[in-house]
Amino acid sequence: MANEAAIGFMDSGVGGLTVVKEAMRQLPNERIIYLGDTKRCPYGPRPNEQVLEFTWQMTSFLLNKKIKMLVIACNTATAVALEEIKKSLDIPVVGVIMPGSRAALKATRNNRIGVIGTEVTINSKAYATVIQKKSPHTKVIQKACPKFVPIVESHKASSSIAKMIVAEALNGLKKQQLDTLILGCTHYPLLKPIIQHVMGKKVTLIDSGAETISEVSMLLDYFDIAASAKKEAVREHEFYMTGSQNLFNNITKEWLNLKEINSRKINLKK
Repeated sequence: MANEAAIGFMDSGVGGLTVVKEAMRQLPNERIIYLGDTKRCPYGPRPNEQVLEFTWQMTSFLLNKKIKMLVIACNTATAVALEEIKKSLDIPVVGVIMPGSRAALKATRNNRIGVIGTEVTINSKAYATVIQKKSPHTKVIQKACPKFVPIVESHKASSSIAKMIVAEALNGLKKQQLDTLILGCTHYPLLKPIIQHVMGKKVTLIDSGAETISEVSMLLDYFDIAASAKKEAVREHEFYMTGSQNLFNNITKEWLNLKEINSRKINLKK
């Protein structure tokens, strides 16, 4: 049955696990298959053509798992590949930029919204385009933070180095009178306590990945493909990575608060 099929999540690395965590909380009946391209992470500095190619490779892998919905849990891949993949597939495809933009517009009071993300996401102006289309008078201030993803991928999100790098990167944004800041990369919520400390309590942080799950939930109902609640059923999620399995497992178990995970290292087409 299609309703009992899994939802596929993909990201350039472990950042998409922040979206999976919210999915497990909001949608406990759903089975999840996650793929992180940790070997080739980060995607942010790569050319758009390469990001598109890699995203299609991950999409093909997940489609072979007979998923019922695809979540591109990566802002860079969403900015580059969402529209093409959406038009090509016959299952619902969800990205992270639109939900994050809507949440930021709802949260802001002074109409000054900041966006931090990878080079590709920021250069695409995807968030600014969506926000200003919905609210032309809103000011959007963007900042690429290329050093954030490597910190998270190396499992150093709580280190003193992380605190120094985040403070240095966000120093200029603190002077922009922002009241809302979009974490425009699914890796960034793993740095959320540090980012909040640097920006101050008055700035609302928007986790674009977490906001995405509300849209996933709505689409599951709209297409009538939500999994049924079965008390006796065990939803065994599957996790795949292309890089170090040990590092991936450690981060995944810690972030998702799981004792064990069903994971496997794979090779995607080169």
